[in-house]
Amino acid sequence: MRDITLGQYFPADSVIHRLDPRVKILSLIAFIALVFCSFNYVSLAFTALFVLTIVLLSRVPLKMYLKSLKVIIIIVVITSLLNLFYGTGEPIWQWGIIKVTWAGIHNAIFVCVRVICLILLSSALTFTTSPTDLTDALERLMKPLTVFHIKVHEIAMMMTIALRFVPTLLEETDKIMAAQKARGADMESGNLANRIRALTPVLIPLFVSAFRRAYELAVAMECRCYQGGEGRTRMKQLHLGKRDAVCIVVGLLVIAAVVLLDIFFAAYV
Repeated sequence: MRDITLGQYFPADSVIHRLDPRVKILSLIAFIALVFCSFNYVSLAFTALFVLTIVLLSRVPLKMYLKSLKVIIIIVVITSLLNLFYGTGEPIWQWGIIKVTWAGIHNAIFVCVRVICLILLSSALTFTTSPTDLTDALERLMKPLTVFHIKVHEIAMMMTIALRFVPTLLEETDKIMAAQKARGADMESGNLANRIRALTPVLIPLFVSAFRRAYELAVAMECRCYQGGEGRTRMKQLHLGKRDAVCIVVGLLVIAAVVLLDIFFAAYV
């Protein structure tokens, strides 16, 4: 549980931390599309190098990023293996119906690198952006939806609260599991069915704790006269600066570079 870093904010003084959160969110969305537009190894290597640069510029310890990868490494391996054995073309190794082709190896490499890049960039967003800034940025970006009478402030608030309470619930789960083990609960032996049944004494207190925290949060918001986003003012206003303009220009140059690499190195697939 300690290895799950989703929703954690790491305070630091880096150029990534000082960027406008709206720019970071839009850049992440653009990168999600960009990483799936890398069709050859040259453009894929360039994309991975760009991700590594962002990770280093964020000044967040590498162990935090490694923790975020540790949680999904099994999913990455399983997905890569599935793509490895389901490639088309002439097999280079075959055992029964299981075969490995060059196309399968190519797909496995691309899927593995793409998923890792997406996880690292998503982690960089949460590591370098506080929950308050995320709420303001999401609300500003979704503001055009108010034309359709959609309560964007409430949606942004719910998303940010959910993200903020992930580390808290994980910490609570860790404490409950430790308390149950101290009382003699065995959660690590037996088959899969027994392990799932052993989690019942953990899930019930966890749900009770989650509902209690939600109730306490609702009471605290009501005591502070929270009435939604209408008429609210903000202590910290979001403004685009020179560094944000530089970030946008660099992002456009990276997109152009990936497109050009896909065109000129199309044979390296």
